[in-house]
Amino acid sequence: MDIDGGRRGGLEQQLRQAIVAGDVVKDGRLLSERQLIARYSTTRITLREALFHLEIDGLIFRESRRGWFVSGPRLVYSPLHRSHFHRMATEQGRSAETILVEAEAAALPEELAALMRCEPGTRFWRIRRKRRIDGRLVLFVEHYLSAEIFPDILQHDLTRSLTTIYQDSYAITYGPAYFEINPVALRGYPAQHLGCSEGAYGLKITRVNQDQHGRIIDCDLEYWRHDAISVRVETDQQGSLAG
Repeated sequence: MDIDGGRRGGLEQQLRQAIVAGDVVKDGRLLSERQLIARYSTTRITLREALFHLEIDGLIFRESRRGWFVSGPRLVYSPLHRSHFHRMATEQGRSAETILVEAEAAALPEELAALMRCEPGTRFWRIRRKRRIDGRLVLFVEHYLSAEIFPDILQHDLTRSLTTIYQDSYAITYGPAYFEINPVALRGYPAQHLGCSEGAYGLKITRVNQDQHGRIIDCDLEYWRHDAISVRVETDQQGSLAG
C-alpha cells in the first residue's frame, strides 16, 4: 500500500474542501505553509505535493516569494470570436489592464518565419506586454508586427488594443487567422513578468493574423497562466465550427 500517497491524497481532499469553504484563506491568499503544516499535522513534503496537485487542477496558484493564492474564475477565450483582450474581459464582467514591457525593432525568430511566410531575420516590430485580469498578472504576450504595414506604430499608445489601433490609424481589420494552442512550462521572460517560478504550468497560444486583404500582418505569442483561461469552441448542429 502506498501510505505516503494515501496521506497526500487525504490531505489534498481536506485542503480542497477547506479552500472552497474559505477556512484556510484570507483575502484570497492561503495560510502560510508553516500554518498549514501545523493545522493538518503533516510534513512540508506531503503538504507541497498536495498543493502541487491542487495547482495542476487550477484551484490555486503560486507567486514567487508571495505564497499561494486561490484562483479566480477562468477567462473564457474563443478563437472564433475576434474580440480584443479588454473587450473580452469587460464582456465577462472582469477588469483588464495592459502594461507595456518594451517595443523595438527585432529580427523575426527562425521558428516563426514559416508561419509568417518570410525569410528568417526579416525586420519586424516586437512588442512585449503583460496583462492583468482583476489585478492579477495572467498573460505575457510577444507581438511581431510587419514594419512595412505599420511603419510608425511605435509612436502610438501601446497599452491600448492593437486591434483598435489597426482600425483607427491604418484602416485594417482582421481576416483569416491561424491558431496553435499548446501546454508549456513558463520560463524566461514569461515566468519573470508573470511572477511565477521557472517551469510553472502555462498555456501558449500562437496566432498569425491576416487582414481583410489577405496579407499576413502580425503574429502573437501568448503565454497564459494555465488556471486563468478556458479555451472554448462551439460547433453548429452539422458539426461545423460556429462563429
